[in-house]
Amino acid sequence: MATPLSSVWYTRCPAPTPLSIAHQLGWIDRQFRAAGVCVRSIRDSKDPAIRQSHFTHALDYSFRQGGNIPPIWARSGGRETRVVGITTTDEFQAIIALPSSGIRTGAGLKGRRLGAPRKPVEKIVDFQRATALKGIVSALSLEGLTHDDVELVYLDSAEANLIERGNAVFLGLKRRYPYGDELLALARGEIDAFFVKGAEGVVLANQIGAVVVSDFGFHPDAKIRINNGTPRPLTVDARFLDEHFDRVVDLVATVGQVAGWAETNPDDAVRLIANEIGVGEDAIWAANGPDIHRHLTLSLDDDQIEAFDHFKRFLLEWGFITADFDVFSWIDRRPLEAATRRAVA
Repeated sequence: MATPLSSVWYTRCPAPTPLSIAHQLGWIDRQFRAAGVCVRSIRDSKDPAIRQSHFTHALDYSFRQGGNIPPIWARSGGRETRVVGITTTDEFQAIIALPSSGIRTGAGLKGRRLGAPRKPVEKIVDFQRATALKGIVSALSLEGLTHDDVELVYLDSAEANLIERGNAVFLGLKRRYPYGDELLALARGEIDAFFVKGAEGVVLANQIGAVVVSDFGFHPDAKIRINNGTPRPLTVDARFLDEHFDRVVDLVATVGQVAGWAETNPDDAVRLIANEIGVGEDAIWAANGPDIHRHLTLSLDDDQIEAFDHFKRFLLEWGFITADFDVFSWIDRRPLEAATRRAVA
């Protein structure tokens, strides 16, 4: 017997996603309101247990789009979720160093100290460390090197991932930008280089006049590009899907409409992405390229799923997840197929 649906929870990462744009345009609220359902934000909750679901996907009747490490981790831990759509939006990924380091190319990283953030007391997945390590491994592989050819320096922080949005420690901003620990370590001479990505990475590299010693966010080999932000899944909990399939189809159809809207409104799309991340619009164009507005399609292509499987194996190898699972059975194509049929009817 399905539970009557009075409200749903949603969350999205500060990243270029069609879910974020659909939310900012008011489409998500309007779609669920028409069905008599209230939409509540996980990230904006005052309750830490609610906010934790951004990573754990623990709430029933919830959906999420953003980085793929937390949903992979949650699924590995036994949480029954389904991937109902994927967006692949490539972004700036690089290893940067100061000019004074003398490092000019990826080959110059051999024997040097590469910093990676680490939260040793964090109970949820340390996605920032996983992201940095994947970037480092990708950069080194382009030069025929491995992580054994460099010194990995872990930069420990006790700050939790789950800080309430708008908390005073953010000094009036919505969130803390990444790479603070790495920047301080670089300035203190404790490391020689570190990984950055996305619009925040472009801004930071520009700010310090960094040398981009390896740039691979748009590399032709998908296995090099794959990371937390590439690709980004739209996930729902299995109970939501099983009990309220039509509402999930509505969700997928609404999020899916963003691609066409962005194609004809590129400047507005970039403005909304910049607002979500908290950077200038020029940083979005620089980090994601001039065709960013053409890469917001919700799909379930085989190569996207294979990308997830490849990255899952990386997370398993490095100990970020402890239990393997079948990525291909994690995918549920039915909502996207139903939404597509509805669009052409």
